[in-house]
Amino acid sequence: MPGEYGKWQTFGERTVYHNRWLRIRLVDVQTASGARFEHHVVHLGPIAIALIVNSDDEVLMLYRHRFAVDQWGYELLGGLVEDGEDPAATAAREALEESGWQPIGEPERLMGFEPLPGQVNATTEVFLWRQARQVGPPSDLDELGRVDWVPLASVPQLAARGQLLGAGTLVALLYYLARAREV
Repeated sequence: MPGEYGKWQTFGERTVYHNRWLRIRLVDVQTASGARFEHHVVHLGPIAIALIVNSDDEVLMLYRHRFAVDQWGYELLGGLVEDGEDPAATAAREALEESGWQPIGEPERLMGFEPLPGQVNATTEVFLWRQARQVGPPSDLDELGRVDWVPLASVPQLAARGQLLGAGTLVALLYYLARAREV
């Protein structure tokens, strides 16, 4: 079969909204069935996440409220990569700002993924540290929450109860646990 089976064709795009955090585009597409229309795409800047696991098999997380879904839950630390910033540096900076804990040493790039590739472009990278030291209180007052070292053994139950917020947290933690079982 010639070409890539099922690939949609694009014929152009236009931006309908743009600010420093997101851009919404309408893309002129033709599906594999031949239908042609404008499809919305949300583009977020790249995201970097810090997965900090200590020697007691606990992960550093923030318990907080997210207004968009009106839900409380645990999240890994992280945020949008600033222009020109290395994603690993972003993950370390966000961890410190949000928790007061500074990751120690060079991180391991654990993985990268797109959380909702059908409608959202939000390249997400996860970095693993095995050590951190508390250097003070959180400095980002807009990201306040309760900073907790959560046992990795409780992650499946937290996930089943919907208490892990966001694809970045779920994907990173479940991947880490699956990988740990293989070793």
